[in-house]
Amino acid sequence: MKNKIIVIISSIAIVLSLSTIILQIFVFATDKPDAEDYYRNLVMENLHNFSAPIPDTLTLCGEQVPLDNVFVREALDRELTAITYQHNATFTILKRAFRYFPLIEKYLKECSAPEDLKYLCVAESSLSNVTSPAKAEGFWQFMKNTATSYGLNVSDEYDERYNLEKATKAAVKYLKGSQSRLGSWSLACAAYNCGEQGLRARMKEQGISNYWDLALNTETGRYVYRILAYKVLMQSPKQYGFYLREQDAYQPLEYETVKVDSSITDFYAFSKKIGTTYKMFRAANPELRAKKLTNKNKKTYTLYYPKKESLSYKKLIKKLHKSNSFIDSM
Repeated sequence: MKNKIIVIISSIAIVLSLSTIILQIFVFATDKPDAEDYYRNLVMENLHNFSAPIPDTLTLCGEQVPLDNVFVREALDRELTAITYQHNATFTILKRAFRYFPLIEKYLKECSAPEDLKYLCVAESSLSNVTSPAKAEGFWQFMKNTATSYGLNVSDEYDERYNLEKATKAAVKYLKGSQSRLGSWSLACAAYNCGEQGLRARMKEQGISNYWDLALNTETGRYVYRILAYKVLMQSPKQYGFYLREQDAYQPLEYETVKVDSSITDFYAFSKKIGTTYKMFRAANPELRAKKLTNKNKKTYTLYYPKKESLSYKKLIKKLHKSNSFIDSM
C-alpha cells in the first residue's frame, strides 16, 4: 500500500512538472511581448559597453591639454572610444609595445626628446613596418624625400626608414625642429601629419597659434587626439578593459651581430652561413629590401640575427619575474 502511494505521488509530481514546462513553452512561444522582454533582459544582463573614462588632467610632452574645453574633451573621447572598442588591433599594439617601447624609449632618451613621442609612433604605424597608400614607410612613416632630407639612406636594396634606431632619431630631428619653429609639441605633432608649410598656412588664415583652437582637415584634426588616446589607454590598459599578462606580450629579442664591408650576392646562402634562416635574418634586418646588397664603396654594415635562445618562448618567459601578473602600463 505504501509503495502504491509513493508511485501515485511521484506520478502526480511528474504530471505537474510536465504541465509547468508545457505552459512555459506555450507562453514563450505565443506571448510575443513577454518573450521579447525576456530576450531584452537577457541581453542587458550579459552584454555591457561602457563609455571610456576621460582623465582629470592630461599632458602631451609636458604641455597641458585643455580638457575643460568641450570640443577638446569630445575630440579625445572620440579617439579613446575608437581604440577602446577596436579590441583586436589595440591588443596587438599592446603586445608589440612590450618588445618595441624599450628600444624607442632608449633612442628618444639619447636624443633628449620627450618620451610621449613614442605614442606618435603608435598612431603612425601601430608599431609595425608598414607602407601607406601614399608610400610612407616604416614605423615612423617617412616619405622618401623627407627621409633622405633627414639623413636616412633610401635605395631599392637598403632603406633606413625600416631601421628603428635611425628612423626614430630622424623623426626626433624633424619634430624638434618643428617644435622650435611652431612653439609647441602639439603643433609639431600636427605638422608631422600634414606638413609644416600647410599647418602654418592654416594658422595664418585663422589667426590661431595653438592646435586646440585650429580648424584642420579631418585627418590632422583627429591626429593629435589619437596620440593622446593611445597614451591614456596604454598607461592604464586595465582601466579600459585590456588585461594582458607579461607572458602573452611579445618579448624583447636578443641578437648576434655580424659586420660586412663587401657586397652580398645571395642572402639565402649568407643566412645559412651565419647559422640562421633567411626568414629570421630578414626579420632582424627589415631595412634590407632585396635578396642581395651591392656595396661598391666598401661601407661597413652591421647586420643582425636572433640568438637561438631568443626563438624559444619557454626560455624567454623564464626571464619574467611575474609572468602571471597583468601589465599595468606600457
